[in-house]
Amino acid sequence: MNGASREALAAARERLDALTDSTSADAAKLAGELAAVTALLDREVSLRRVLTDPAQPGEAKAELAGRLLSGQVSGPAADLVSGMVRSRWSQPRDLVDSVEELAAIAELTAAQRNGTLDDVEDELFRFGRIVESSTGLRAALTDRSATVSARTALLGELLGGRADPATERLVVRLVTQPRGRSLEAGLQTLSRLAAARRDRMVAVVTSAVPLTDGQKRRLGAALAKLYGHPMHLNLDVDPEVLGGISVRVGDEIINGTVADRLAEAERRLAG
Repeated sequence: MNGASREALAAARERLDALTDSTSADAAKLAGELAAVTALLDREVSLRRVLTDPAQPGEAKAELAGRLLSGQVSGPAADLVSGMVRSRWSQPRDLVDSVEELAAIAELTAAQRNGTLDDVEDELFRFGRIVESSTGLRAALTDRSATVSARTALLGELLGGRADPATERLVVRLVTQPRGRSLEAGLQTLSRLAAARRDRMVAVVTSAVPLTDGQKRRLGAALAKLYGHPMHLNLDVDPEVLGGISVRVGDEIINGTVADRLAEAERRLAG
């Protein structure tokens, strides 16, 4: 996002945090309502253009949003969206993206309150790995000719009773409302937002064998010291790495596997 949209999103996130800090606020309900607003704005192109038109007074846009949402969502959700449309947005899509992000944050906040945020983080990661390894499953979940109810039913079979309810709701929204993104990109965004709830970074760690609890603690401490942030480890086991570990933090990769060293040796010999 460009400057204006970035500032507008930051202000909206502060308002959401203030709202969900109240123990009386139902964060999961708010998440569902914001997801419904996302679907509305994504579907109604002319509406999102009006609500982000810089030539229109912010208060007039807020009143319009309030009228449209009255009786459709709760007062807090309507007030939050009305506040967002008062802000300036670089382009209409940024408003929709931001409402969607707030919906995900609210869902993760609900999980944090329930003490299941760590489970949700891990489940999102594992589900992403399953999707990456199964072209048939990915095709079924991204098949635009399949109905929403069919894809929701498939996810119910995969996750129902096996994952935290927040994980299931997040994945269902992502699959049924992809909004032009790849499934993998959407899952990565959710993982990033989940880590941010605790001001943590995410490290994807691949090893030939499962790490012991002691190894995980030492690795987490070392990475936290290196990057200056608490670190959440998403662990993956891949026998093909032959030994050692590979760590990815954002776009940075730290390779320490036997396979990587062999590959480097082969490149030097070939050169």
